[in-house]
Amino acid sequence: MKYRSVFDIIGPIMIGPSSSHTAGAARIGRVARSLFGRQPNWAIISFYGSFAETYKGHGTDVAIVGGLLDFDTFDERIKTSLSIAEEAGMEITFIEEDAVTDHPNTARIRIGDNEGDLELVGISIGGGKIEITELNGFQLRLSGNHPAILVVHNDRYGAIAGVANVLAKYAINIGHMEVARKEKGMQALMTIEVDQNIDQFVLDELSTLPNILKVAKIVD
Repeated sequence: MKYRSVFDIIGPIMIGPSSSHTAGAARIGRVARSLFGRQPNWAIISFYGSFAETYKGHGTDVAIVGGLLDFDTFDERIKTSLSIAEEAGMEITFIEEDAVTDHPNTARIRIGDNEGDLELVGISIGGGKIEITELNGFQLRLSGNHPAILVVHNDRYGAIAGVANVLAKYAINIGHMEVARKEKGMQALMTIEVDQNIDQFVLDELSTLPNILKVAKIVD
């Protein structure tokens, strides 16, 4: 594995004892919050492997809820995130799963409110780094370490080109892009990691394109 800096090895500035179990968990929760676009009313959090075995002792539970509250890895409020969530009326359920996953530090997060819900699977790969491997049933690979755009669209000719043309119009460079679909001709998901944060007007323009159903972003 290649590292961009010494901070990829020693881990990020963080609250908690473990970059994998605490900082990584907080980032997974915060990505879910970012994609949902608001604070959820409820959350069902399933832990697998090492997460399931040690989440209480390593603070994985408070970290992932802190992320759902939009707290960064170094935010002191993470320590009391469960109380803060309870005061905010957020119902939290933790589930220890027995299923074997591809990575030992795996969490499945289901969040929602009266307007909708979201399901996400994330893994903590060390040093506070994460990957999002599933979103609402779509398989993907999203690092969470770069600004990213997620575009839900109808699987139609020209949809991908239309998005790429808008990004090129505003000189936004694509670092990584992949497309997942459940069935041919049905809904698909574009995952686009870019080199700079995206202004809202760009997202608004993407949303007006033919066959585009929803556009969301993750800020680095």
